[in-house]
Parts: sequence; C-alpha cells; structure tokens
Amino acid sequence: MNKRTYTLATALVTALALGATGCTDGKKSDGTRDRGKNPAISNNGAVVGGTPQKGGTLTILSNQDFTHLDPARNWVMGDMDFGTRLLYRTLLTYKAEPGAKGGELTTDLAEDLGVSSNGAKTWTFKLKPGLKYEDGTPITAQDVKYNVERSFSPDLPGGPDYAARYLVGAEGYKGPAQGKHLDSVKTPDDRTIVFELRKPFAEFPYATVLPTFSPVPKSQDKGPQYDNRPFSSGPYKIETYARDKQIVLVRNTHWSASTDTVRKAYPDRIVVTMGLKANQIDDRLIASTGGDASAVAWASLRPESTPKVLTKPDVRARLLAESTSCTEMVQMHTGRAPFDDVKVRQAVQYALDREALVTATGGPALNDPATALMPGLLFPGGKQPDTLKIPLTGDVEKAKQLLKEAGKAGGFSTSVTVSTGDKAVGEAIQQSLGRAGIKVTIETVDPSAFYDTIGDTKNRTDLAYTGWCPDFPSGSTFLPFVFDGRYIKEKGNSGNHSLFRDDVTMKRMDEIAAMTDAQQANKAWQELDAQILAKAPTAPALVERKPLLIGTNVAGAYGHTSFGGQIDYATIGLKDPAKSTR
Repeated sequence: MNKRTYTLATALVTALALGATGCTDGKKSDGTRDRGKNPAISNNGAVVGGTPQKGGTLTILSNQDFTHLDPARNWVMGDMDFGTRLLYRTLLTYKAEPGAKGGELTTDLAEDLGVSSNGAKTWTFKLKPGLKYEDGTPITAQDVKYNVERSFSPDLPGGPDYAARYLVGAEGYKGPAQGKHLDSVKTPDDRTIVFELRKPFAEFPYATVLPTFSPVPKSQDKGPQYDNRPFSSGPYKIETYARDKQIVLVRNTHWSASTDTVRKAYPDRIVVTMGLKANQIDDRLIASTGGDASAVAWASLRPESTPKVLTKPDVRARLLAESTSCTEMVQMHTGRAPFDDVKVRQAVQYALDREALVTATGGPALNDPATALMPGLLFPGGKQPDTLKIPLTGDVEKAKQLLKEAGKAGGFSTSVTVSTGDKAVGEAIQQSLGRAGIKVTIETVDPSAFYDTIGDTKNRTDLAYTGWCPDFPSGSTFLPFVFDGRYIKEKGNSGNHSLFRDDVTMKRMDEIAAMTDAQQANKAWQELDAQILAKAPTAPALVERKPLLIGTNVAGAYGHTSFGGQIDYATIGLKDPAKSTR
C-alpha cells in the first residue's frame, strides 16, 4: 500500500470513527437530539452475551427469504453480511469488531490490503496459500476474475457495479459467455490478480470487500440458478435451501481457520427459518423459551413491540440497536410525469411529515428524521446538516403553492411501493402527501422481491420508499450510486431509483472523483449533497438504527456498522451449545 492510499484509508476510518463518536447512530441527526446518548437502547458498541462456545445450532428467525445469495447479485446489506461472513470469502473484508473498528479493512483471501501503482489505476492482490472450496479443490485468482466477469452478465442483474464503473474495457461487456473475458483483469499465476482501472481509485481496496470480489469456479456456475446454491469458500456450506421456507448451513470441513483471522465459526449448524410474521418473531425472542433461546432476529424489531422490550431490563439487555449508516428516502420517478417537474418533486419534500414517519417506525428512541442525503458519518461531526430547513411535520401551504405553480393546483393521484414491513411508513407517506392534495395508493411487496420490483424501471410505481448505505465511508460510494444517470438499468436497476439524469450533477461527480486530496473531495461531496437535494429527485425521510433481539443463550452478538447494523455472523455463537439441541 503506497503512502497516498494509506493516508486516504486512514482518513476514511477516521471519518467513520467521528460518525460513531459524534452520534452513535453515526448517520443520523437533526441537530437537536443525539440518540447515541439514549441509554434505553445504546449498548455502546459492546458485545452482548459474553464469549461463545463452539458447537450447537444457531437459529435465525426471519420474515423473508434473501434477495440474492449469488455473489454476483448480492448487494443488500443483510444479505452481504450473511453471504460474505458465512458462505464465501472476498479479497478483503472488515474486521469482526463492534463500533468504529468494524469499519477497518483486513485481509481475507488476499495476503495484504493490495498494492497500487500507475497512480492508483493498477491494483495487485496476492492470494494466501492453501485456500480451498467446500470440495477441497483450491481457490484460484482465476476464480475471482471469473466472478468479476460474470457480474456483467445480463441475466445476473442487481449486484455491485464497481467493476463496471472502474475497469478498463467494461463498456459494453456482457460477461464471460462465449469465452469473452476482460483484459483489464489479469491473473499472471494462480495466486495473483491484477486490476487495471480507467481512472485513479485510491479507495479500490474497500470495493474488494463486496461479493463481486469473491471466487466462483467456472465448473460450478449455473447462471441464475447459482443463487440457490453458491459454492462455499467460507466456513459453512449449504446443506438444504427451500426458498421462502428454510436454509440450513453446516460446516465446510475444508475451510481452515489458519487462513482466516476474521470468522470464528462457533455454531455447528445455522438454520434460517423464513416466512414468519415480524410480530411473531418479536414475541418469540422476548419470551426466549426452548429453541428460541438460541435464536436471533433477522428483521428489525417492530415499532409496536418496542414497549415490550424497553420496559423490561432483562429483555432490553438483549436488544442490539446499532447504526445502519443508511438514509431512507421517498424516491420519485423523475423521468415520468408529473415528477419530471422539479416543483412537483419539491412539493413532495415540503408535504412529507417526517415526524409521522418517526412515529410509524418506533419513535425517537429508534430513529431520527433525515435532513440531508448522505448519512451523518460523511459530514463533519458525524451529523447531517439541515439542508432544506423544512419543518419536521412539513409545510403543507408551501407544498400546495409549489403544486399550483406546476399546474397541479387540484393535486393528482400516484402510487408508492413499500416493503410489507414498511406498511406503516407507506400510510404515513399517504397521509402526509394527502394533506397537499396528492392522493397516494400503497403497493406492498415482499422484502425478498422488493428490490427486483422497484428495479424494473418500466413497470414500477412513481414513488418508492427505499434507502442507500455507503459501502465504505466516502461520498464516492453514496451520491454517484444514487444519482448518476449513466448507470440506470431497465431491469435490476439499483441505487438510482429516482432515475435522476442531470448533466451538471454527473459532470461534478466526475470532477470530484478525479480529486487527489481526500479532504477536498469530502468537502465537495458534502456541497454536492445540498445541490442535488435542491433539485429534489428524492425526499429524505429517516435515518434509523437496526434494532435486533437475540435469545438468552446467544453470545458474541453485536451490530456491525459496516453491514448496516446487522448482526456480525463471523463471531456469533451460543453460551451453552447443548441447550440448542434439547
């Protein structure tokens, strides 16, 4: 790692630390409350449950299936956590530690954090010796190259697109079908992989944490069906997977802890039980009897369950509530009338009652209203600025005035898509916008199909309630992914759900990306945040924690900041493994 890259990496880690210090929920603040000081839910980055023992069965109670487990398509925070901590390894990964240290890079498949040359346009990684798949065959650099290439395949949409944005020759590439390969990814031997980028990217090591940079052997690739049975390079392999019902993981006996300093692989088995109702999950974990004592929640604690938890000290002690580092937004289809009119979009910003959204999602103990686009950890002091100065309950008269100026004085009808778990949020949006004459129909979608649904740009609704989490603490991994119109896809569209195409914005993004001074770039991203918000492609809504309950027999649990506050499955286990099988 050259000096410039090391300096930037240090700055990024410092930024994350500032976010965690200024506000434990690093990405969110309205400048009036610091939820990190709320003792009712803060565990101050501590590990809950003590040190795990090896063995037993850990159960995950879930209300949904995974969106994708194929590493070429896996780009949802919780799914990435599950996939990269249990099933497959990546070139680099994040440390398995709570708090700010969880944002620090460490080696995984690679021996070091990467060597840059050619002004940070060439990156070389050397794989560790002795790496093996679940069948005992060796993991090679060619397998990592193959997965990077297959991430371009049109039949595998929805995954991280850093490779498409940065690799030389990526334009128009459609994957390794018919033997076509990327010359910009070189494998001079089985343990060496070299990436040639079309522009300097000092943060490239952070991108290699993503599932795109995990190995897939060509012999195991089954196209879209690979989603059902990824081939393991991690500590566990899939024994059975019944979609929407259950997935069972058992030990990969060819995984070696000697090559892996991150994953501890405490449980013998991990069982994800799907299709449960969210309130049912809460009640089972609050009671924590029988096998549920050895279980954890996949879905966030429901708002109506909050009083049952916060009023009981013994249950409250089992609640994780780490920052998600994500901003949730009402995304407007800017390419479709009436949302192609900036005044209509601004009317939505003014009509939105963020205080009602806070209430709908559990109250101020669990979230804060968003006042900017990027999360607080990307701003000085770890706090979002109040960019638009709109009252938290909205400004209905201003919204009506903007609609009148847009020729919509009588209002109009539209629809919003929300996940089934966010129905209360949909109702708050409906009521908010209704005050200004915007009649909203709510369409709910199962969480496992949500991103595929809103990623269908021709058939989706005008509005979608979703969010974005930076893949690492830099504006370069937030604003370009959410607002760069050059990467919009007809199917499998991700990030830019407002379908925002603005030449001035895209030109500025390119200028900032070319900056070599990290502090200058950070300031420029912060300024661009306000400029985009004024053009109103979205209405910022909430910044939340990830409230998750664990059973009384669970140990080593904490919310990992780099995985959206989801439980870090690299180090979780059980206090008494024998209890999980009784």
